[in-house]
Amino acid sequence: MSRQSVLRNLTWSKMDAAQRLALVDRDLNKVISPELRQQISDLVLDVRERGDAAVCDALAKFDKVSVEPSGLRVSDDEWESAPAKIDAALKVAITDMVDHIRRFNDELLSRLGNWSFESEPGLTVGERVSAIASAGLFCPSGKASYPSVLAQLATPAVVAGVQKIAVVVPPQPGAHGAVDPVVICVARELGVREIFRVNGPAGIAALAFGTQSIPRVVKVMGPGSLPVTVAQLEVQRYGTTIQMALGPTESVVIADDSADPVRLAADLLIEAEHGTDSCTLLITTSSDLARATEIELVKQIAALPEVRAAAAAASLGINGGCVLVDDLIQATQVANEFAPEHLQLVVRPESEEMVIGLLIHAGEILLGQDTPFSAGNFVIGAPASLPTNRFARVTGGVTVESFLKRTAVARASNDALRRLAPTVITLADIEGFPAHANAIRLRFPDL
Repeated sequence: MSRQSVLRNLTWSKMDAAQRLALVDRDLNKVISPELRQQISDLVLDVRERGDAAVCDALAKFDKVSVEPSGLRVSDDEWESAPAKIDAALKVAITDMVDHIRRFNDELLSRLGNWSFESEPGLTVGERVSAIASAGLFCPSGKASYPSVLAQLATPAVVAGVQKIAVVVPPQPGAHGAVDPVVICVARELGVREIFRVNGPAGIAALAFGTQSIPRVVKVMGPGSLPVTVAQLEVQRYGTTIQMALGPTESVVIADDSADPVRLAADLLIEAEHGTDSCTLLITTSSDLARATEIELVKQIAALPEVRAAAAAASLGINGGCVLVDDLIQATQVANEFAPEHLQLVVRPESEEMVIGLLIHAGEILLGQDTPFSAGNFVIGAPASLPTNRFARVTGGVTVESFLKRTAVARASNDALRRLAPTVITLADIEGFPAHANAIRLRFPDL
């Protein structure tokens, strides 16, 4: 790839099955080494057995922070002083971000309430919806400050009514064990008090098993490094639920020749700048647009800090690129095969409805060039903690629904049970459960 070439250029119709699979397949198992899996398994078991002591040892070993068990929980002083450590504009932004996420989830919750109906005379069936008992949220720290991650995780949990919410956050590098005050301010905005400074994988284990200081929870979620992801996969073996394994960020933009290449390039770089393991894909029907966009990408990448420029180059030139397709129908086929975390659609208005109707696998779909990924990540309010690694084929992002459970409720009248009795008896007899059948026969001796 030359210095002036940043996009890996592909043509879908010229790619064979193996090449297509190589582009869309993002199996985590391919990047999880046996050594890492064993290391995390040992760490998880150590936390299970030794609790706070193991958590403190992990902090010392991996984060170079010495903390006594009594110091794992964010202190009252840190909690109270956090707002004074951030500027007024950031406070306003936090409030605005949380408000939009809360509005989205409040509206969603209003559509998820209890329900029932009479499926036949005398037989009523339905569901009751209630919050899960507890949730553990991981907020990454280290490379940068990530208040939006906590907002996207904790706001839906609060709206759902989860009674016990615990947050684990690695301490800031070089801050002598201090937790990012911006993250604390997000927690304050939501009234989430239980925050713990913990190494990432050890924190996941602590939430799964509980320690002397950190409460045990029934569900853990949050994006992080590969070791954090492996820890989440590992604790599932012991009964802790996770929603999905959140891998490196990924984005797809579908564009036709109506797109503005300057804004298109800018939007492609949003997720591409995350890291060298990110993947960004432009799917377009226009070779002219691809060329114009690449010219803009070269200019805009040159203006980025070196670490972000390197990430963008890898995301677009090695992991992702530009896929030229025959038409928009083929574009949706490629996108559905990829099943991206983030998807932006930039096509003519008359084509938009058709394309949306064909897009079935995406964590989010942002419409038009006035809805960039950065707005979705920070303030639109729709979920931004989204499925990666093709998990968009089976699940959506983190919303209030992620923190709810459903309980079926039914009532049968005597007449309804009589009507159902022959079916129950017949099926009980064929499956060899006489007590099932007897419970019906004793009620209706004439059957």
